[in-house]
Amino acid sequence: MKSNRKEGLFKKELVLEAIKQSFIKLNPKYQFRNPVMFTVEIGTLVMAIVCAWILAGEKSQGSFAYNLIIFMILLVTLLFANLAEALAEARGKAQAASLRKTREETPAKKIQLVGDIFVNEVHIVPSSGLVKGDYFVCETGDIIPTDGEIVEGIATIDESAITGESAPVIRESGGDKSSVTGGTKVLSDKIKVKVTTSPGESFLDKMIALVEGASRQKTPNEIALTILLAGFTLVFIIVCVTLQPFASYAKTPIPISAYISLFVCLIPTTIGGLLSAIGISGMDRALRANVIAKSGKAVETAGDLDVLLLDKTGTITIGNRKATHFHTAKGGDEQHFIKCAVLSSMADETPEGKSIIELAGVAPHTYGVDNPKFIKFTAETRSSGIDFGTTKIRKGAYDAMRQMVEQAGNTFPSTTTDDVNKISTNGGTPLVVIENNVVLGVIELQDIIKTGILERFERLRKMGVKTVMVTGDNPLTAKYIAEKAGVDDYIAEAKPEDKMAYIRKEQATGKLVAMMGDGTNDAPALAQADVGVAMNSGTAAAKEAGNMVDLDNDPTKLIEIVEIGKQLLMTRGTLTTFSIANDVAKYFAIVPALFIASIPALQRINIMNLHSPASAILSAIIFNAIIIPLLIPLALKGVAYKPIGASALLRRNLLIYGAGGVLIPFIGIKLIDLLVALWM
Repeated sequence: MKSNRKEGLFKKELVLEAIKQSFIKLNPKYQFRNPVMFTVEIGTLVMAIVCAWILAGEKSQGSFAYNLIIFMILLVTLLFANLAEALAEARGKAQAASLRKTREETPAKKIQLVGDIFVNEVHIVPSSGLVKGDYFVCETGDIIPTDGEIVEGIATIDESAITGESAPVIRESGGDKSSVTGGTKVLSDKIKVKVTTSPGESFLDKMIALVEGASRQKTPNEIALTILLAGFTLVFIIVCVTLQPFASYAKTPIPISAYISLFVCLIPTTIGGLLSAIGISGMDRALRANVIAKSGKAVETAGDLDVLLLDKTGTITIGNRKATHFHTAKGGDEQHFIKCAVLSSMADETPEGKSIIELAGVAPHTYGVDNPKFIKFTAETRSSGIDFGTTKIRKGAYDAMRQMVEQAGNTFPSTTTDDVNKISTNGGTPLVVIENNVVLGVIELQDIIKTGILERFERLRKMGVKTVMVTGDNPLTAKYIAEKAGVDDYIAEAKPEDKMAYIRKEQATGKLVAMMGDGTNDAPALAQADVGVAMNSGTAAAKEAGNMVDLDNDPTKLIEIVEIGKQLLMTRGTLTTFSIANDVAKYFAIVPALFIASIPALQRINIMNLHSPASAILSAIIFNAIIIPLLIPLALKGVAYKPIGASALLRRNLLIYGAGGVLIPFIGIKLIDLLVALWM
């Protein structure tokens, strides 16, 4: 069960902090990073000067009250734009504060390693006093002081402070489940840990810096859009400046407030004010899915992925093969074969061994074997079994069992070979059982495909993402599982260099590739991939190599990450479309208002029938201001994503946000004009 990480969009504490930051961000050094809003701030300062000029006796610029209202509306526009970014940042800082609580100074039981032996003497030191390469010990109830790798022991760990999951996990020395994170708690047993990070560089420290936005940089798409918006701003500066000669020719005096109002309404202030909030909220949504993105670029890239590499075991299949059928040798006794299969699995603690006994439905002790000698599985013999009396039962790989039988001078049945080939062709793993070098039959083991995985891959296919299964199985088994799971391609008998080669081959054709992994051997591929997602339970090398870390250790999380990335890109695109489209109505509101007195024919394009030139300008600039806070929830939550294809999405968004961006301002400006007319 997850802890409740989700904060309301407008939680009181967050809003109050965001309002405070909105005023602080009026500082030009902050505004300069956003060309659109920086020009709005310049316009606001010009209006302040105009108001002071009018107070000094200037009569040509209209009333002081009217100009003051324009100034106040522009100031509010800036504050609303700052509020969007500040609210997104405040949500990140609130999460950082909760994470920081888990990083309180923790006492560490430091120990010394002399040669290959740990000295029993324990020194209590603060967690900040531990450096990379030190060792510490943790027992039941202890908080792990910093990140490390278990070098001795096994323990149950409560990672809820980091992942939000209440279910404990098991960590042990050796393998890919040896990594522990500072701030988590040992629930049972005892472990000795080697420190893998220096002070201030732990996983938790990096998380805090990321969610606070301290290390956030603009992504390439964000930079490109900023340049586009700056271009639009420059174009409309030229448009507004060239209006002056027309006004002089038409003998129409236009006050400075009208020029600035027209300029602010025509430039894309809506997307300019929301752009930073959209980028920040993309990483925020990833964090709320329990994924730490090391950069906004990683989240954004996930939205454009073309190829996804997934491990078979634990991702596509449940991870443990199960015995599904007993194939008795021709002319053999099925019950005797099952008995020998069960006896050979008596000491087999693997899930496969247990599933054989489960399939047989017979408890091994019912056979009453005296003085058994259990033969453990080894990589050399590729078999295991049991000896008792004069009986020797072995269970193992086909080629190893065939060699044993033929070395003893016996014949390996061709029907059993056919069974082995059939099982392999169907994606299974055959285990041959022999008694005193005589073949009794074959046990069929099958990888169980995870429920719903076929539908998940179909969703990815609709998104335009090619799925590739990576497995160490032989090509026959890999082909069968790939077809059954519905993946588009597979890499059989995969080694680390094979994954790298595949990723590079796809990237060479201009495709973006994602990879998931948890082991040190996955680190090169994670580093090479455009999006590398490391499991939180994986090794430090894997987490360092990837640009995302999945705190839930859910191998299918990449599907959710892809959706978050696409949602980020869609949100930015749809709000840009809306922002540019809603300039149309503002143009029809302000341009007739500027020239209608000297050119009455322009009344024809006053299609909204606005009350007066002054009310038209005020209505347009008020709408321009209030549309920003109205769109903040959409910027922070994101546009709903449906895997319906790029062209269908484009049509849908043009219809909703393009057409909506044109129509809504007409309605909004007219309603505001009715209210302004009553006041005026």
